[in-house]
Amino acid sequence: MMKKYDFIIFDLDGTIIDPSIGITNSILYSSKKLGVEPRSREDLLKFIGPPLIDSFKKFFGFSEERAKIAIKYYREYFKDKGVLECSLYDGIEDILKALKQKGKRLAVATTKPEIFAIEVLEHFNLDSYFEFVAGSNLDGTRVDKGELITYALESCGIRNLNEAIIIGDRKHDILGGKKVGIDSMGILYGFGDREEFEDAGATYIADSPRGILEFLI
Repeated sequence: MMKKYDFIIFDLDGTIIDPSIGITNSILYSSKKLGVEPRSREDLLKFIGPPLIDSFKKFFGFSEERAKIAIKYYREYFKDKGVLECSLYDGIEDILKALKQKGKRLAVATTKPEIFAIEVLEHFNLDSYFEFVAGSNLDGTRVDKGELITYALESCGIRNLNEAIIIGDRKHDILGGKKVGIDSMGILYGFGDREEFEDAGATYIADSPRGILEFLI
């Protein structure tokens, strides 16, 4: 029998919004600045989810220093254009509204810098659904998903971890939840797949926003 979850933490990119255009445009801009051969947009979708510095190091083979420079260029584009080059997943606002009507407390935990996460939520008029947004710092700190989840839990005064769950589209969300000691739900309409979630040990897997609601209510 499924537990009752009263505190629900959502990932942002790939869970609430599809950020693929803005993120890939920002990476292509950064690549051009660094004189690196551009990749296909499909290949660059791997960047969505993990911390940026890890992705630049893994997929471009950059050193720590070069990855930091790449992020600097990435944000030149992202802060002015890329941040709002995104779209809301169909049905997600209805899910947030239904959860709030049932008395659930909602928060966001994202590796996206907090200032950009708040801007996106305000742009789509979703900020009122969430009592807290836990995002990374612009200086590259607080990017670990477990740390972000802990930040959200502590900021909202959640001590009973059995009442909390993290919902996200990549293994980092699932592993972050396990690290902290809360249950997790992987969603299949984002950028992860069932095998990734099963390997990471997701508590539940949903295939649509409606599926999230069916699990939680």
